[in-house]
Amino acid sequence: MSTLLEISNVEIDFHTRRELVHAVQGVSLDLDRGDVLGIVGESGSGKSVTALSIMQLLPSPPAIIKGGSIHFYQQDKAEPTDLLKLQKNEIQQIRGKKIAMIFQEPMTSLNPVFTCGSQVAEMLMLHKKLKTAEAKSQTLELFNKVGLPDPNRIYKAYPHQLSGGQKQRVMIAMAISCEPDLLIADEPTTALDVTVQKTILDLLLKLKEESGLSMIFISHDLGVIAEICNKVVVMRNGKVVEHGEVKQVLNSPEHAYTKGLLACRPTLNHKLKRLPTISDYVEKESVKAKVISKKEIEVRNHALADQAPILKVENLLVRYPSRKNWYGKTLEWLHAVDSVSFDVYPGETFGLAGESGCGKTSLGRAIARLTQAHSGTIRYEKNSLLELSEEAFKPFRKEIQVVFQDPYSSLNPRMTVGEAIMEPMKVHNLYENKSERQEKTIELLQTVGLEADHFKRYPHEFSGGQRQRICIARALSLDPKFLICDEMVSALDVSVQATILNLLMDLQDQYGLTYLFISHDLSVIKQMCDRLMVMNNGKVEALGIVEEVFDAPPTPYVRRLIESIPEI
Repeated sequence: MSTLLEISNVEIDFHTRRELVHAVQGVSLDLDRGDVLGIVGESGSGKSVTALSIMQLLPSPPAIIKGGSIHFYQQDKAEPTDLLKLQKNEIQQIRGKKIAMIFQEPMTSLNPVFTCGSQVAEMLMLHKKLKTAEAKSQTLELFNKVGLPDPNRIYKAYPHQLSGGQKQRVMIAMAISCEPDLLIADEPTTALDVTVQKTILDLLLKLKEESGLSMIFISHDLGVIAEICNKVVVMRNGKVVEHGEVKQVLNSPEHAYTKGLLACRPTLNHKLKRLPTISDYVEKESVKAKVISKKEIEVRNHALADQAPILKVENLLVRYPSRKNWYGKTLEWLHAVDSVSFDVYPGETFGLAGESGCGKTSLGRAIARLTQAHSGTIRYEKNSLLELSEEAFKPFRKEIQVVFQDPYSSLNPRMTVGEAIMEPMKVHNLYENKSERQEKTIELLQTVGLEADHFKRYPHEFSGGQRQRICIARALSLDPKFLICDEMVSALDVSVQATILNLLMDLQDQYGLTYLFISHDLSVIKQMCDRLMVMNNGKVEALGIVEEVFDAPPTPYVRRLIESIPEI
């Protein structure tokens, strides 16, 4: 095989107001034609910065490339091209045409004011010099190639009118439109549910086989890396700590950090008392996680079921208008939650799983009265929540709290962390004065593993995992009994995910919390939950003890969900 890309001793610094950050420190790696190279590591390890430097997409300043070279071997040129030395007009001839990139979040990568088709067609007109009609024809062919339903409709649709998986397919169509030699995929499946993730991975592998496409695939999920890559590089703190063939590195890791990444990933095989973390492996010579026995699981489930339910949902219906006439009258309804019934017991972690659009989030929001339910009953303890006025429901907002998927958009960027946590206390008239609220806030920050001096910092100064801890602290500020966790770890890397899941288990033991845990990741559900309800098109597909649902999937849909989880 011939070499396609060769990165040698690249060093990248970021100049911030507070400090100089060495984001990439002497990274070297190479990629052969036809290979798929995986880059794994925690957030902040330097993997995305390394990938962005290949296409000169780093903002300068604050990013400064101090040294090194990135040689790109083009078949029509005798000598390799050092991408770091190209001028702006020169890199534009390569960017998108020879090297393409799929970004992590398709919603922010696609322009919201242009149709999806016009954005892909623009690439073809720019790089292939096609006329409008020909560019449209090729775009429709690309949409069909990446498996988008009804390409003509997608061509005219705006990004907000598509699902996450469909937007990601549009991004893939755009990336492969000019038949590049190298495709860089930066966390392309992170926030997607397992079945959509599997279809995207299968699509990328199919494109690789058909066109001999070479790929750099960035992910924090080692299961995904095992499924799509043949070589892997493990990065930590801007450095390469381990590299080699995927099977060799994942089956027999040598570095403690790689062992930690593998160990902190939840598995379908068993449930642990506590998930191992990266720090456990870096700081200790050996780590042994304690597996919860089947007997312990049975005893806990019996103890939970002997109580009266804290939440009882019966025949709940949540619907949204799907088609209206010129006068605004609804002609058709979409039943997001269709006649759903279940109970949740005090101290239980009740899992809610299913594909995107199955109704999980609508159900959770309806319980918290953030979405209006059309019919049915929701009983919390002995109170029928849907019959209460907003004023009468206000006391229950203290007891039923929600932790959302995206912690950054959940926090006001203009408020300090301390103010954000204190605000609910002030609204509900908790504690005598501001001083007592500040004292409680600092206590909560320390409870979730943050520092007292974080009180005066703003959300943008924290990592994703730290922001999620802040959201948990804010939810706990009202001393709730019932916490709705809506995909709260889906966008976090596995090491941060493990610390957040451990924190949730500790808080449940400490405060006696009850969780409604919504997730598309069934391995996380298996680790966290006592019982599980699987939803499909708004209806209940399966309901029961987690181990029973996993061991004997009751329907082909549930079996497909379980089989879609990438395993190492």
